[in-house]
Amino acid sequence: MAASHKKWVPLESNPDVLNEYAAKLGADLSQYQFCDVFGLDEELLAMVPKPVAAVLLLFPVTEGTEAARKAEQEEIEAKGQEVSPSLFYMKQTIGNACGTIGLLHALANSRDRLHIADGSFLHQFLAATEGMGAAERGAYLEHPPQGAPDIDSIHQEAAQQGATAAPSADEEVDLHFAAFVCCDGALYELDGRKAAPINHGPCSPDRLLEESVRVVKTNFIERGANSIQFNVIALAATEDDS
Repeated sequence: MAASHKKWVPLESNPDVLNEYAAKLGADLSQYQFCDVFGLDEELLAMVPKPVAAVLLLFPVTEGTEAARKAEQEEIEAKGQEVSPSLFYMKQTIGNACGTIGLLHALANSRDRLHIADGSFLHQFLAATEGMGAAERGAYLEHPPQGAPDIDSIHQEAAQQGATAAPSADEEVDLHFAAFVCCDGALYELDGRKAAPINHGPCSPDRLLEESVRVVKTNFIERGANSIQFNVIALAATEDDS
């Protein structure tokens, strides 16, 4: 009999929630913070502070996105793809944990820009899972060994924050988070439900936001059955108010 998996209360797609959550995990947000991307047109993208270290997408799971996910996986299995060994990727095994998985993908792949506090959850988790495969990392997050830091309480506290009332852990949710990062000259989509990270082709760090939005438009919005339930958040440089 398969072991039952945990289910969490879903996380709200809200920069303030993500910033507070990231700080509690151990990320120093003095130079980078999560902020809203208010639109996908060029003039609105230009308003986002640069550089951008990571992009988070909240999107509706539809028949179109699920069919595309299956076709994408079949193509990768048939043709293969290059994945940088420097990329951090993990599977999602906890129900409704996609917001936390997206956050971990964004922070872990921005370690060269963010200071992570010694002894924090993030510091210990990344050290413990270095060298693990994606499935092992997912299992470690869900069932940390005795003495290892547990993220459950930090997630549950973050899930109760935000502008809207949090649903229950057992509620069926048809919205999902994915992260986009640039690693070793390529744009990667990181979705813990997928079998692997998705290499979307060449990308320079200074074009991460624009290239991510290109994929969002073609691979998600066009398959979203006219839904308006999309939200894009950037982990972007803090603005200098001096």
